[in-house]
Amino acid sequence: MKNTILIVFFCALYQTGTAQNVVPSIKNNTELNYICKLHGQTRPLKLTAKITSDKLILDLETRGVKSSIVILDEALKNGNALSFNQGEYEPVLHLKPGETFFMISQSAYQDLLKNNKFIYNNTTYIQDEDPSKNKVMLEGKQLDTVHVIGQIDETEMWIIKSPDYPFICKMTKNPLGINFTLVKITANANQDKK
Repeated sequence: MKNTILIVFFCALYQTGTAQNVVPSIKNNTELNYICKLHGQTRPLKLTAKITSDKLILDLETRGVKSSIVILDEALKNGNALSFNQGEYEPVLHLKPGETFFMISQSAYQDLLKNNKFIYNNTTYIQDEDPSKNKVMLEGKQLDTVHVIGQIDETEMWIIKSPDYPFICKMTKNPLGINFTLVKITANANQDKK
């Protein structure tokens, strides 16, 4: 009996040690579903990724509002500002060359990995080294994320560890009153190749 208990214990320990966090794959037609808290209101928001060679288009849908947010390749690579425009006034919103939407740029992500910090919207975000605060669950699985805290306003973001599409999967304490959490990712069966 003692041997059986030890075997079960070591198997559980091995499983815990080898379990890896999930990094979702963002491809063409991937749907990202968020729950957003906007100035005291709660609303679902769906983003569907349309990937082209020179831009990322996020088809946005929330409470009857449908629009397309266009992020230029330049911003995907080197952007330094988040846009919080929800496309309510334009069916197609072309972001500025330095703006991203629900994600940080690839260069900001590389700065985060290299220096444990990055600058966005003129705010320095520093990586929180406490691993217990890095946990973000998605459909019962832990996402592989980096947790950062803004040095001016204490905004917190959890960013998916993805060098190509470092989406923000959770934001809290945003002084603009816009906080959100990723609750589901659906890979469309009809995905086009990148």
